[in-house]
Amino acid sequence: MARTALSRMSWEGYTLRSAQSANPTFVPTFVYGTAWKRDRTAGLVHQAISAGFRAVDTAAQPKHYREDLVGDGIRKAIGDGFVRREDLYIQTKFTSVHGQNPDDMPYNPKDSVADQVHASVQSSLHNLRPSAAPESADETYIDTLVLHSPLPTMAQTMEAWSTLETYVPHRIRNLGISNTTLPILREIVSLAKVKPAVVQNRFYGGTQFDVPLRAYCREHQIVYQSFWTLTANPELVQSKPVQSLAKNAGVSTAAALYGLVLGLGHATILNGTTKREHMEADLTALKTLQQFSSDNAEDWQSILEDFDQLTGDHVYLQ
Repeated sequence: MARTALSRMSWEGYTLRSAQSANPTFVPTFVYGTAWKRDRTAGLVHQAISAGFRAVDTAAQPKHYREDLVGDGIRKAIGDGFVRREDLYIQTKFTSVHGQNPDDMPYNPKDSVADQVHASVQSSLHNLRPSAAPESADETYIDTLVLHSPLPTMAQTMEAWSTLETYVPHRIRNLGISNTTLPILREIVSLAKVKPAVVQNRFYGGTQFDVPLRAYCREHQIVYQSFWTLTANPELVQSKPVQSLAKNAGVSTAAALYGLVLGLGHATILNGTTKREHMEADLTALKTLQQFSSDNAEDWQSILEDFDQLTGDHVYLQ
């Protein structure tokens, strides 16, 4: 079975489709996930960047993220000379009322959806400012701002989306959505002026691995960001194609699963490991897998086709 050009396999990452910005945004294959890191967030973000990560995901949702500490970690990494701001991909989210802690929100829940979005964006621009000086927030830009989930109604979802569009391209480069279904994604694409550049969804069997949604994303040049890739898929970790790739390429089973998910096409992965040795090993494994797929093209193709059968992608990749 031959893969079509729509697969768009890349080991390095993808340039996001955006007609709004003269400076195309590149999202690396691994995006460092900062959920549930709590007080360790700043140190872990700094560690991830120093280890080689060049993309960070967070959210204006104090319930599960410390966006303020993500900013601290990024500023320290820039100050220590590990990276320049323009070399980083920084992504955050607007989380609606139902996903927030009632006692700790970045906006007034009694305000309109538009005003909630404005307040959330302003808090994110402050938290993710390039230097410690508060006025540097005036220079802040966010590479992608994601709706953390659709709002209760499509009208509210589009009110939030159209408000975010007012920041594109100068303060926000791209927009995306998380925890979405294909019908809602289709509706947003049909109504939005600034089309979604990324979709961030949990990759697991409960949604049949989002096969139709990912096919739609490939067709519309939307990058699919997989999260909970390891945690939600113990059966895939133990599967024959993952075990075979790990053995033949000399990488961990976790890295092998990551590689095969990337092989499905036009996808990136949230990687939230907290150990430096795992950060470095995962980044090294990508290079190893890239070399393996090049040197052993037939074996790679065979393993990937077996993996397609497990996820259901063989229906779309013919």
